[in-house]
Parts: sequence; structure tokens; C-alpha cells
Amino acid sequence: MTTTSRRGAPVPVLDIGGTHVTVALVDPTAGRPVVSSVIRRPLRAHDPADGILDAIAHAARELPAGHRPHWGVAVPGPFDYDTGIGRFTGIGKFESLTGVDVGAGLRQRLAGRAERLCFLNDADAFAIGEYRAGAAAGHDRALCLTLGTGVGSAFLSAGRPVHDGAHVPPGGRVHRLTVAGRPLEETVSRRGIRAHYARLRAPGEGGDLPDVREIAARAGQGNAAAAEALRYAFDALGRALAPWVRRFGATAVVVGGSIARSWDVVRPPLVSGLASAGGADVPVLPARQSADAPLIGAAHWVRHTLGAP
Repeated sequence: MTTTSRRGAPVPVLDIGGTHVTVALVDPTAGRPVVSSVIRRPLRAHDPADGILDAIAHAARELPAGHRPHWGVAVPGPFDYDTGIGRFTGIGKFESLTGVDVGAGLRQRLAGRAERLCFLNDADAFAIGEYRAGAAAGHDRALCLTLGTGVGSAFLSAGRPVHDGAHVPPGGRVHRLTVAGRPLEETVSRRGIRAHYARLRAPGEGGDLPDVREIAARAGQGNAAAAEALRYAFDALGRALAPWVRRFGATAVVVGGSIARSWDVVRPPLVSGLASAGGADVPVLPARQSADAPLIGAAHWVRHTLGAP
């Protein structure tokens, strides 16, 4: 089947994370994943390069045939998105892919089903998806965040990520900001929140250190240490973001990711932090397409990159 005859076919996409890879077909007319096509498989980020690529390709081959030959691939950084080469040295995950031509490796493993892979940052994919079908829709300039093990971010102008210029942080990435002279992710991250809670909790409170979801649950039950650990983290995030929201002229801040599921404890201190640091009075909104946004964004990236209809 020629590329021309495949124009009405779905767009295959991959969303590669530290513990899972998700594959799907996105309907080019509806702009949404075909529900029955979405497949999520475990991924071990500390495996050798061949093992990681084999696992990704195995999941991709589970998609039914008949899709377009051009794939959208959302992948975390640091990564050379133009060449498809990993740059993960010192990151703690996917280190075996450093210097590896991921694009060539996947095309070889997907022989006959992949002519080109269009890579983009996973936070950019999430943001584009939210702009196309979620909470960022209608906002010409928006800041989109993903809160999980760290802080992912994308500054969108007319639905396109902005990585350079005086109106965004270096690379357009807020994780490069500092709070009280320390890297932002030492405070606003899974490890930062858990560490702060460990310092605050009662001396007699034993047992394993809970994860953020449990800390949020404890905060909702009136646990003062849990509430303060979360308040401190998201107030700090708001204060760090405030000048950039103002400079960029964002008209909305959209928040997704696993930590954002505890929206009732995330939003108030985030809004308070933005206001206390002189941030613009803009709506702070929960993502509407948290699971599907990276898939939607990756599909739109293919169409943008190739000029496809």
C-alpha cells in the first residue's frame, strides 16, 4: 500500500516512559486514539539497549496492520529529537541508550511497518494533546505541566512548543529553575515530597516511607505533616513559575501527571504560590486528557512534521 493510499489510515504512536510503553492508533479524523488499539506494556529502563528496543518494538508490533508508515514517538529527554539518538548519561534511566540510534533500531525491528519515526519530548506531546483536545484548547499561549517523578513542562504558542527566547526558561523546561538556590526538582518531585514528609512526620510514626498518593490521602485525613509537605512543594512550584507565566503571557496553566490526580491538595498551594510571587491571574486547570494527551500530541506531531493532511 502506498503512502498516498494510507492517508485515511490511522497514525501509529508510541509513548515511552520509564516503566511502561504505550502504543496506539490515532484516528486522523477524530484526532483521538482508537480505544481498542491502546496497549500498555511494562518497560525496564535499566535493561541493555537491545532489551529496551526489543520491548518497545514488541509492543508496537501488537498494533493491527494497515496504519500509516510514519510513527509519532513521545520520549523523555535528554534526547536528540532530530536524529533519534539517546543522550541519557547521568539520568538514572535509559542510560544504555546513550549514543544509540533509537530511530534506526526501531525501524529495523519494525521492518515494513515504519518508514519514519517522528520523535518529540513527552511533555511537549502531552501539551499538544491538551491543546488539541483538552484543557489548553482555546488558549493561544499556555503552560502545561506534568507532575510525577519530576516536573515536565511545555510552553505552547498556538499549539507549538517554544524552546528558546527570553520569555521561557532555558530549553523551555521549568525543571531547570531553582527554588531558594536549589534545583526545583529537589523540592517538587516524588523524591522531594517524600523526603520533606520524612523530615516532618512524627518521631513515632514508623513503617516504610509512603508514596505521594498515600501522603495526599493522609493530608486529606488531617495529617499535618503530609499537608505541609504538599503545601510547601506546590507553593514553591507556583513561586518558581510566576515570573515565567507573566513573561510568556500564558492565559492558562494546565496540570497533569500522576501527582496531579490529587488535585484538591495540588491546586490551592500552586495558585497561592503563583499569586504571592506576582504571577498573572490565570486559570490553573487540571488536564482533561492525561492518559491520551501524549498519544494525541504524538499523532499531531507526525502530521506537523511531514505536512500530512
